[in-house]
Amino acid sequence: MVDVQPPPLRTLDDFVLGSARFSVPDVRNLDRWNNRIINNLLYYQSNYFVSAVAFLLVVGYFQPLQLILGATVVILLFLGFVWAAENKAVIRRFRRNHPSLVLAAILGSSYLLLSVLGGVAVFLFGIAFPILMILIHASVRLRNLKNKLENKLESIGLKRTPMGLLLEALGQEQEAGS
Repeated sequence: MVDVQPPPLRTLDDFVLGSARFSVPDVRNLDRWNNRIINNLLYYQSNYFVSAVAFLLVVGYFQPLQLILGATVVILLFLGFVWAAENKAVIRRFRRNHPSLVLAAILGSSYLLLSVLGGVAVFLFGIAFPILMILIHASVRLRNLKNKLENKLESIGLKRTPMGLLLEALGQEQEAGS
């Protein structure tokens, strides 16, 4: 964990403005689409983190207690899933073969638990909305040469980043850098 390095914040021009190129992904080729998402998550992780924190601060300003409750539930469910996946081979295989279902299950479980507790609106807008925006951006943003080079460094282990560790926990480490 000591050798984890946060990547630099990418320029706004590279992230969403002038030089950014966007295209609708080919939904018939799920492997390629998944590869694009993972590599963009690795390359723009600092930008995604700043965007999510900014949105969470706005929501937290209006509903601080519900936001803390929602974040606690999601984090506990995620940590519980990672622990179960590391200790149970069946869950580990399922995590590798069905990453989208795993993410949906964690978010769905969080939603159900929070609906019982009454923090549904804060969960939907404070936690799920930034995740949705990040996944949409990672899906439609085309990769550039610098993006591909940075992802290769991550995949061969020369650099370790927080998003790389998160993707590894979700069973997607073999996809990164492809």
